[in-house]
Amino acid sequence: MNGHDFTWDTGFDIRDDPSPEFIDAIRREYPTEREVDTILTRKMNRRNRPPYRRPDLAEMSKMLDEFLGHELGSSNFEVRDLHWFTGGVSKIQIGFTLDRDDPAGIPRSEHLVLRMDPSEGSNATSRAREHELLTLMDGAIPVPRPHFLDAEGEWFPEPALIYEFVEGVTKPRATGTGRISGLGTDFGPDHRSVLAPQYLDHLSKIHNTKVSGRSFSHLQVPRTGSTESAEWMVHHALRCWEEDRGEDSPLMEVTANWLLNHLPELDVAGVVHGDFRSGNFLFNEESGRILGWLDWERGLIGDRHRDLAWITLPTMGHYDADGRYFVCGLIPLDEFFDRYTEVSGLTVDPERLRFYQILNCFTIIVSTMASSYRIARLGKSHQDILLTRVEGLVPVISRQLITLLKGKNA
Repeated sequence: MNGHDFTWDTGFDIRDDPSPEFIDAIRREYPTEREVDTILTRKMNRRNRPPYRRPDLAEMSKMLDEFLGHELGSSNFEVRDLHWFTGGVSKIQIGFTLDRDDPAGIPRSEHLVLRMDPSEGSNATSRAREHELLTLMDGAIPVPRPHFLDAEGEWFPEPALIYEFVEGVTKPRATGTGRISGLGTDFGPDHRSVLAPQYLDHLSKIHNTKVSGRSFSHLQVPRTGSTESAEWMVHHALRCWEEDRGEDSPLMEVTANWLLNHLPELDVAGVVHGDFRSGNFLFNEESGRILGWLDWERGLIGDRHRDLAWITLPTMGHYDADGRYFVCGLIPLDEFFDRYTEVSGLTVDPERLRFYQILNCFTIIVSTMASSYRIARLGKSHQDILLTRVEGLVPVISRQLITLLKGKNA
């Protein structure tokens, strides 16, 4: 062992401190949605800054006081009980209580969550878009109600969103599954029977949300009858791959070419959650009622098959003792699509499903093999150890990807 780092001699180190020319070249090569372009360009322009340093709670309390004073137009409030939330791979979350008077002058206490990016996360996403999606879905399905937004990181170290705290658990307390971000949770037959109908109902309501004729600031509505939706998503993934990777990959090159040559047309534009799985919803363990859907950072307006393909990948669900796969740990795969169509009234196209399964495998490899590598290498996150660990998913997802490219089920 000579301790030599091969990546330093193959040109990949330019991504540690990218030049304006490098950034612009990738932007031109892979045009995508305006908000996505803004977020990824910001990421690259700030990459040469120092490693992540976690602010202490006293610092965050001072920032909250200043930000809320500006937003509320008053100093007649108190922020207290600040505490860190554990869990989560790509975002920093702090709980706190806000004491203030309501419009009628009656004192009230609100339990809120500050959700903020680290210096760089494994998914460079928009808090403004997340705020817009939560606002759109509030009242349609259970979501934390958004209260405040610092879209540009003007008041906090990075862009931040503040929304209401939702009670509940992400998995039964008795289970030992789902330890990494809720993946593979075994809910057991009793909870499955109560949670599964809600899961399908909420997914149906998301996909049937009307977006035509609405005005959005940070979301874009792709044209139906065109490949625009698929192209935006493929370009997003390809751009992140080129911005973050530390090596070449023949499999990724083959997959990129396949995706660009098989872009499907969009039939219906709808809301896509992006990560509609166990670990991302909170429920009351006693009643089984779902209380809130979280983590809308991958959300967009586009093709529902993006969600359907994501949640039916083998890594996203749970296998029982007989080897039967449960989507989100809740619904047997062999029943899922029929039940989804019955509840939603929307069809499932096997070819579009396969396209998005391939794209999702590609995206996961980008996040784990490229983005996680680059972020951990530069010390940009609070989760360097976990980000390094999830790189172990690459061989598993790669095998699924090869199977799908061969035209078989994952």
